Amino acid sequence: MKKRFLSAAALTATAALLLAGCTPNNGGSGASAEGGNDNAEVKVMWNEPLRSVNNNTTTGNATANSNIMYMMDDAFKYYDKDLKLQDNESFGKVEKVSDNPLKIKYTIADTAKWSDGTPYSAADLVLAWGALSTNFNTKDLTKVQDEEGNVKKQKGETVVFNAADPGVALIKKFPEIGADNKSVTFEYSKPFADWVNNLTTTDSGLPAHIVAKKALGIDDATKANEAVLKAFKDKDDKSLAKIANTWNNGFDFTKMPSDPDLLVGTGPFKIADFQENQYLTLERRDDYEGARKPNVQKITIRYNEDPTAAVQALQNGEVDIIQPQATADILKSVQGLDGVQTDTGDDATYEHVDLVFDNDGPFDPKTYGGDKDKALKVRQAFLKAIPREKIVTDIIKPLKDDAAVRNSFTQVPGSPDYDQIVKDSGIENAFGKQDIDGAKKLLAEAGASKPKVRIMYGKGNVRREQEFQLIKESAEQAGFQIVDGADAQWGQHLQQIDKYDASLFGWQSTSTAVTESDANFRTGAQNNYGKYSNKAVDKLYDQLQTELDPAKQAQIEGQVEKHLVDDGFGITLYQFPSITSYKNTLQGVSNITVAPTMFWNFYDWKMQ
Repeated sequence: MKKRFLSAAALTATAALLLAGCTPNNGGSGASAEGGNDNAEVKVMWNEPLRSVNNNTTTGNATANSNIMYMMDDAFKYYDKDLKLQDNESFGKVEKVSDNPLKIKYTIADTAKWSDGTPYSAADLVLAWGALSTNFNTKDLTKVQDEEGNVKKQKGETVVFNAADPGVALIKKFPEIGADNKSVTFEYSKPFADWVNNLTTTDSGLPAHIVAKKALGIDDATKANEAVLKAFKDKDDKSLAKIANTWNNGFDFTKMPSDPDLLVGTGPFKIADFQENQYLTLERRDDYEGARKPNVQKITIRYNEDPTAAVQALQNGEVDIIQPQATADILKSVQGLDGVQTDTGDDATYEHVDLVFDNDGPFDPKTYGGDKDKALKVRQAFLKAIPREKIVTDIIKPLKDDAAVRNSFTQVPGSPDYDQIVKDSGIENAFGKQDIDGAKKLLAEAGASKPKVRIMYGKGNVRREQEFQLIKESAEQAGFQIVDGADAQWGQHLQQIDKYDASLFGWQSTSTAVTESDANFRTGAQNNYGKYSNKAVDKLYDQLQTELDPAKQAQIEGQVEKHLVDDGFGITLYQFPSITSYKNTLQGVSNITVAPTMFWNFYDWKMQ
């Protein structure tokens, strides 16, 4: 599950969906002027299928969705190979026009158009702002979400957008709209360190004219856009409630929809075919006027979570490029393939274990009559028992000789502030070494006899199965009962905290924004599935939002991490190693350590 709300961290979801009998067609055989095959099809294997073309909702916030949207939509900015934000001037430009108050102007290029011919306009930006900010919600989002995070259709004048971005939420006032609807100037209620990331990367949001068509029954695109602007400007709850209902659920699908309106995008590719749980084919738009023009006619993404199946498909020529979950066996297999290039390095994701604080389970104070100290000791005992070094040594080092335990919740190992933040947090003193005796002592002090811990992770995910077994063996030595909570649909079930007490998965970064981790640790934040809450952490993130000094930003992050360690929030394990393998006939492949990883420069791909 990806991505970016309350910050920009994204959960890497790996639902176990296997390919069935349907197989996509092969590409054509024309030749381009650059020497590549201009009519070619690049075939990719990925581990999870698309389920929504609105990856800005709580439930649509997944890597599998954002990868597709990145190729279907343009945006104001994108990351290059050095992780520097670059302007996409064929879509528009973003500039700061005032420091006090902070004002940011978005100017839309004439070449920015939806695939149905409708120009991208102020209404599209205002819809994205209004939905993501949740400033227009009339009811607390958490009160209307079901156990999987979905929001059912609201009635009357109840407005609930199923999203939450604290950076966008700092824009309180209705913006200044240019006379031609080609510019929007947002004013922030206070300074914000990461303004450059707000509403600028990954995708262009949903088409306001399509949302209004479905929500308000307005067919004319110009009038539909005007209605969206008016609804937000006037705070017309009756109209906004309908808009929110459509925005929340109206763009979810798992196979080719019968309604072509759901496929409208601003980018160079459009969905041409989508067979449920099997494959999705993107086809190049001939009418696309932007700068990211692809060199290939089609990109087909086939789905299979099994990395061995991905290697087999590459070997058999069924696909051209894979980025399977890295294991020593997988690396050895791809390195042995003829005609295949394999790139290795660090991935955008880090592995971690999170605990649940509010489910009447072993880590919840309610279990001990409200005694927070006892619950804390049980959490600390469990974390002390986790064999982090053994997990890295046994599972990750065979892939990457210099692999090490990751000791920061917010910083990638090797980043400038990593060592200082690790020192400030105290994580190495608290949980640096596995301590079975220390765990037993804490359980005895808490009076907790064989507490039962249900650990949820991706069923069929070989690496996580191995990690679970190592954790189970150690935790049971310390005095815990460990229940195997392997779940093929674990990503969709993270909201259902009655089902588990600890979760094992990975967060994938989608930006270099300093407030990226806000989504994971703030009270009520989108990715804070375990219901962790610390008012001091919330205040620190409020400070981080407005702090512009990098040295002070690092100090604040160090304080946040100290609270996470002291509270027994969970534990970090390691940075993912990455494997990207592709045929020698596919050129232009590159990988970056934020989403969308290997897809970031899809427009450079060429087939010989």
